[in-house]
Amino acid sequence: MLPSSFLTELQSAAPSLTVLTAREDILPYGFDGTATLKGAAGAVVFPKNATDVASILRLSRAHRVPVVTRGSGTGLSGGSVPVPGCIVLCLVDMNRILEIDTKNLTLTAEPGVITQRIFDAADAVGLFYPPDPGSMKISTIGGNVAENAGGLRGLKYGVTRNYVMGLEVVLPDGSVAHLGNKCVKDVAGYNLRDLFIGSEGTLGVVTKVLLKLLPKPAARQTLLATYASMDAAAETVSAIIAEKIIPCTLEFLDQRTLRCVEAFAKVGLPTEAEALLLIETDGHPAAVADEALRIEAICARHQALAVRRAATAEEAVRLATARRSAFSALARLRPTTILEDATVPRSELAAMIRFINTVAQKHRVEVATFGHFGDGNLHPTFLTDERNHEEMHRVEAAMREIFDYALSLGGTITGEHGVGLAKKNFLHQQLGDSSFALLKTIKKALDPDGLMNPGKIFDLAENATTPSSAHAHGA
Repeated sequence: MLPSSFLTELQSAAPSLTVLTAREDILPYGFDGTATLKGAAGAVVFPKNATDVASILRLSRAHRVPVVTRGSGTGLSGGSVPVPGCIVLCLVDMNRILEIDTKNLTLTAEPGVITQRIFDAADAVGLFYPPDPGSMKISTIGGNVAENAGGLRGLKYGVTRNYVMGLEVVLPDGSVAHLGNKCVKDVAGYNLRDLFIGSEGTLGVVTKVLLKLLPKPAARQTLLATYASMDAAAETVSAIIAEKIIPCTLEFLDQRTLRCVEAFAKVGLPTEAEALLLIETDGHPAAVADEALRIEAICARHQALAVRRAATAEEAVRLATARRSAFSALARLRPTTILEDATVPRSELAAMIRFINTVAQKHRVEVATFGHFGDGNLHPTFLTDERNHEEMHRVEAAMREIFDYALSLGGTITGEHGVGLAKKNFLHQQLGDSSFALLKTIKKALDPDGLMNPGKIFDLAENATTPSSAHAHGA
């Protein structure tokens, strides 16, 4: 619990602030979408604007109270899990789209706006916001920026970072920084905007986002290719890229995931296949027609059992929705579902998936694999029960081997979920001494008291207190 005197000062500093302190009220803010990671906050506060946020940060700094920023709590790395005695700064009430500028192709929004609303608002004026994390119907744009979220369209269009032109950020001392602008070109000074994208709330609080929009593609075509072997599917991906075709999406499901998704979504997926590719091409109608024909031919050359085109826009939406439901479909199988995130060069995809399957057998754990084949981002998903401690030790050992192998292939421990608590024990291994030390130097410069989301990404002190985890790959 936080001292009542501090809470009184907090309410005085921001009179319109909603503050939750009762245990039953703050309990839902003790975890995010990451299985087995949880914590307990001292209070949860809901600022209405940047002025509220600045007041909260100034007061928290004066009293040395940690601050953990949160949106919808859909993160998959423990990035918004609270630490003991902290304030959870929940930004969901800052949820206005402030401007759509069709002349400059930009949209300005507060951090609590749901990602799907960003897409819909752009779509309504003939524009396109490409980043589409799997949680886009409930995740917030502020959370997307904090984690540098990706999504199914990442192969062609990139990730959140590629669409952030400017930020308003409240720094740990309560001062407000404005980073970036609507200019397409701007190389004045350090690129501080990018420093805060993906910083997971450890350097400041994003209170406004200026996003780049694109013209809406005139046409789309969705294709479904099935394979008797995972290697053939991986070779198809390599061949598509080698032919200089960059689809909008190029997704992969293994058979276990495929069967779960079909049982869940019932869209007519061919469950006898060992692997499935979901491919979408978009752009000018003539270019889309040409790319679809070429992709079909490439799939056929690489032993596709069948290649099917979505006959209607509605069918294309159903297929994409089915892919987005993979996590939910798998989560029905066991009490605990751990959705992991590792990325390797595209040329190493087949080797990576074979290794995941080998490790699963070695450690006697259930793993289903799906992901963004086009950009090398895989989601090995562990189906387990956190109450079974012996099984969880085997899960943790398998995870460590998977991340070690991904790094040995020139990969990364996270392609889109962030580091948070779940991956921080692997970060030094990936970055090396100098780069890892540089992260800490930046953190100390901007947040010398270490109060902004402490314990996430890395620990500043050896004896740092972090939320509990049922498996060692967390804190």
